[in-house]
Amino acid sequence: MARNQSRRDFIRNAGGMTAATFMFEKMAYAKSDPTILFVSGWQDVNIGDIAHTPGLIAILKKRLPDAKLILWKKSKGELSEGLIKKHYPDLQIIHGAVDKERVPQTEEVKNAFANADFLLHGSGPSVVAADYLDSWQKQTQKPFGIFGVTIQDISPDLKRIIQNASFIFTRETASIQKLKEKGLSGNHIAFAPDATFAMDIHDKERAAKFMQDNDLTDRKFICVIPRLRKTPYYKIRPNKAGWSIEQIREVDELNYKWKEADHAKAREALTAWVRKTKNKVVVCPEMTYQVDVMDELLIDPLAEDVKPFVVKHDYWLPDEAASLYAKAHTVISYECHSPIIAAANGTPCFYLRQPQDTIKGQMYYDLGLKDWTFEIEETTGQQITEQLMRITDNYDAALKQVESAMRNVRVRYDKTLAIMNREFSKIK
Repeated sequence: MARNQSRRDFIRNAGGMTAATFMFEKMAYAKSDPTILFVSGWQDVNIGDIAHTPGLIAILKKRLPDAKLILWKKSKGELSEGLIKKHYPDLQIIHGAVDKERVPQTEEVKNAFANADFLLHGSGPSVVAADYLDSWQKQTQKPFGIFGVTIQDISPDLKRIIQNASFIFTRETASIQKLKEKGLSGNHIAFAPDATFAMDIHDKERAAKFMQDNDLTDRKFICVIPRLRKTPYYKIRPNKAGWSIEQIREVDELNYKWKEADHAKAREALTAWVRKTKNKVVVCPEMTYQVDVMDELLIDPLAEDVKPFVVKHDYWLPDEAASLYAKAHTVISYECHSPIIAAANGTPCFYLRQPQDTIKGQMYYDLGLKDWTFEIEETTGQQITEQLMRITDNYDAALKQVESAMRNVRVRYDKTLAIMNREFSKIK
């Protein structure tokens, strides 16, 4: 059954619907300024997860300037909320979960359901707010879409929820293949790169102070971001993780097995950088837990002649990270989103991909960044070093490669926003 037909049949047969629901369906005026309720804001412990939200806001504000935006924020993290309020003081932000029957639990969400024309699920590691989409469908029967997510595991319940979406935009092509394997295909499914590529907020003052305090010069330092194979969430949120002793043991054993082998490769590259250029290295985190392991993984094992050139940054927010990465020569990261923030600010970036880091890494290949994507178990430190030295010797060519990747991002955004606009034109 076609998606739109399925929705119409639901409406026709739903004798128990509320009067408010029927009111929406009977309204027949065209909207030039639709109200878009968008779900984002997954957690505060990862600047990549924080960056999804301002990235999506930038896309919507630039390409749908007449739309009214309401952020339905999944977490109540103060860091990310403060960031959004700082840069978008007029944006309406609401909170509230849905229960097992998919009924919203706060009045502000119920009001948003009544007033919004469309629900958009923001960029993320999965369909994080599938329950919110389910609630929206059951309570309103209004259209919804998904923008820039990885969809790796598709349960029957998730398939039921997303099969009626007006569009499904995945942040890499690997997810499209996963959807096809589950019988989900069509022109409404397309590749839209992670919304973090569109993030345009900065904190230039903080970045400038950090550079001054640490004697950093524009384009004369590299940034390096560590990562363990599996994020130890039981340490980050010990009262919420709900991990068993066996799960903790498995994750700790995996991380212990690979942490030295993985990070020795980045250390080899940063050592060569220091010795050849006599320039500095900033070791910085993408997640909160990395502040506690930066010394062990990247700094303490370094030779004594290299250590004086290395400085550390504490946990930060993506606007400051964007401003510092914009001044860096190259960003080298085991995490996925620091290279995205770097590329969005015109800086060459390496993604040292660990196999546990989901299929999201396919986006780098999709955008033409194969030469800067290193499958870590298939890569030597020498190969990373050689590529870094190649960039150093021909930096103008590297900058052009970043520009080419970002053109690819904009082309994909244009194509998917055309689909989105087509769906919004149907709003009455």
